[in-house]
Amino acid sequence: MADDTKVVPQSGKAASENSADNVSTAQKAEKQDQAPAAEAAKKPAKKKAEKFENPFSAQDPIQSRLVNNLMRCGKKTIARKILKDMFAELHARGEEDPLKTFEKALQNASPTMEVRPRRVGGAIYQIPVEVTPKRQETLPIRWILAGARSKKGQPMYKRLAGEILDASKETGFAYNKKEEVHKIAQANKAFAHLARY
Repeated sequence: MADDTKVVPQSGKAASENSADNVSTAQKAEKQDQAPAAEAAKKPAKKKAEKFENPFSAQDPIQSRLVNNLMRCGKKTIARKILKDMFAELHARGEEDPLKTFEKALQNASPTMEVRPRRVGGAIYQIPVEVTPKRQETLPIRWILAGARSKKGQPMYKRLAGEILDASKETGFAYNKKEEVHKIAQANKAFAHLARY
């Protein structure tokens, strides 16, 4: 019996030590389980911030038109690379959606009115006419590329990104060209009635 009583306190002490070890082991295990979960929660956020999907698409008609106007000497691959790099540059400059910025720039730079010369009664008049939808897509692309080509000292994709950003903020070469065309049309609106001849 004495042996049994000795064994009981030892087993009780051992049990309490074992339970304390089990609790501390369980706490450590929980912390270890929580640490990877916390790290896993942090890692996707970093990936989302770093990951950038380039919105370039060869099937998009406006982007393909820009590529065709940008292309020199039939080198379409280089023109496509410039456009892809331009979207990446827009993202690097803080634009969350470069495609929306690109579309906004084209919209801001597209004119609604322009003048066309017409001969009436031996005199040539500058007659204001509405711009057709197809021409409303062509003119801003032409003006944006002209503005980008007029700048010097940087790669083409950076100059193009700068011109797109300017046009989206209603400044720059393309937007000024549009405003100039509108002013000329406004100045010649007295001859609008000659458009029917």
